[in-house]
Amino acid sequence: MGNLASMTITLPAKVRSATVDLGGPTHYFDFGGPADGPLVVCVHGLGGAAWNWAAVAPALTERCRVLALDLAGHGRTPAAGRETTVRANRRLLDRFLREVAGEPVVLMGNSMGGAISLLEAAASPELVAGVVLVDPALPRPALAPIDPRVAVTFAAMSLPGVGEAALNRRRRRRTPEQQVRETLALCCVDPKRIPPDVLALGIALTEEKYGQPSGPGEFLDAARSLVRMLARSRRFRATMARVTAPVLLIHGDADRLVSLRVAQAVADANPHWRFEVARGIGHVPQLEAPDWTAALVLDWLESVDSLTSVSSSSTR
Repeated sequence: MGNLASMTITLPAKVRSATVDLGGPTHYFDFGGPADGPLVVCVHGLGGAAWNWAAVAPALTERCRVLALDLAGHGRTPAAGRETTVRANRRLLDRFLREVAGEPVVLMGNSMGGAISLLEAAASPELVAGVVLVDPALPRPALAPIDPRVAVTFAAMSLPGVGEAALNRRRRRRTPEQQVRETLALCCVDPKRIPPDVLALGIALTEEKYGQPSGPGEFLDAARSLVRMLARSRRFRATMARVTAPVLLIHGDADRLVSLRVAQAVADANPHWRFEVARGIGHVPQLEAPDWTAALVLDWLESVDSLTSVSSSSTR
């Protein structure tokens, strides 16, 4: 992709990159959209970044305004002395909603970002008009299957010293492009479904990040906190029960990181949520099936009266 010092990353048309001070530099993409539509704030998963929403955003912005932030320790948002745990990033998201969004929003979270979105909806219901969960990280019910590679990876990351060594070794032996492609191969059934321009943007931004000084600690703190939180399944389920906003739960039936059985169990426990399955899709439907995902989200938004009333009464 060229020399990092001279690299210019070309963003899609109408996409604005911005950074605000929320206890440290916090980056986000503003994908645009009509001022009188619902405001959707997208929250990426572990090891992801705001670019993870670049495939689905164009269709959403036909009727919604869409923002996507980089959580602390991810993308263009450095830790800058801040913690990168799940709960710390929930607090960062809360500040973002109060100081940048400035109105009730629809949170759209993938994987770890789905868990963070649920935590935020329970903690600050006045800020959250609705929640879209895209293959969220959720407590695993007994006997739910787990992919062997995923189990080994998270077990290694949980061990002090072992996780750090594994990530440092991977960084030395893989270019940023190889790391992006390997991650997408694990997350997708067919990574070729991802729009080429979105993949190129993700690779460029990952190369940019790897040109900056950082270590494995920020990522591992987030990963380990996620594992601890999901292990306390009773507490997390109690948190989900406090969510009063309408919820759309989307899950790929070929997800290797979070089994469909996990999502089905949560849907069964929350029958008032809308639950839709992405057939033949993996962990990131917003990248692998962006048109299907956007159409489903827009249909759900249209069907939820409270979200329509929020968008019509808000001023931006």
